[in-house]
This record gives sequence, structure tokens and C-alpha cells, in this order.
Amino acid sequence: MMYPPIFPTIAASSAVKALIGSSPVRLYQFGLNTTQPQTLPYVVWQRVFGQPLNYLGDVPDTDDYTIQIDVYGSSAEQVRNVAVALRDAIEQPMTSYITNWLGESIDPDTKHYRFTFQNEWLVAR
Repeated sequence: MMYPPIFPTIAASSAVKALIGSSPVRLYQFGLNTTQPQTLPYVVWQRVFGQPLNYLGDVPDTDDYTIQIDVYGSSAEQVRNVAVALRDAIEQPMTSYITNWLGESIDPDTKHYRFTFQNEWLVAR
């Protein structure tokens, strides 16, 4: 697998689905949210870094991924609530942890509120 199990992990969380929907779950890989108009809130993720955990004399058995998650919504409170639910969902499997809170902003094009953070995944091959 060249990606961490981010979608199934997040889609399994009832708290997240209560906020971003369940049919469909509004969680999109970067560049693939083509729904117009966009239903808020929604989440976009992208892999910003990845590497195998290399060993001398053996092939890697684990891949390490850094994923950026962007939450978009109609208010600061809404995106913060989604971010908390996402944090709780992705830290539960004990294969992922938050590494950076990258801040809040308002998207200049859509005027949607945005909350951004990164998390690290260790994925067994």
C-alpha cells in the first residue's frame, strides 16, 4: 500500500461522520473534491512526505507517511469541532499521531474557514 489507511480509519468514526456526513463521507484526497457547490464542512488530505523504514541487511517492513489534513467549513467553530473529531479518530489506532498544528485561515478564493494539521502514520507492509 502506498497510502496510509486514512479513509477507512476516519470513515469508521461515528463522531466524524456526524460532522462531515456518511453518504458520502466528505473526506477527499487532494484535488479530488469536484462536488459543486461544495457541502460544508469537508476534509481534504494529502501525503506530503513518505519513506520506508530501511534496515541494513533486510527489506523495510514499515512505511512512514506524513499526511496534511485541511478542514473547510462555514465558521471557525465548525472547523475546530471537525478537527477535534479527526484528531480523536486518527490517534485511536495507535499507528498515527499528530505532529503539527499548522494554523487556521480563511481560504482566499472560497472564503471558507480552514484548519490545517499534519499527522504521521506508521504502516506495516
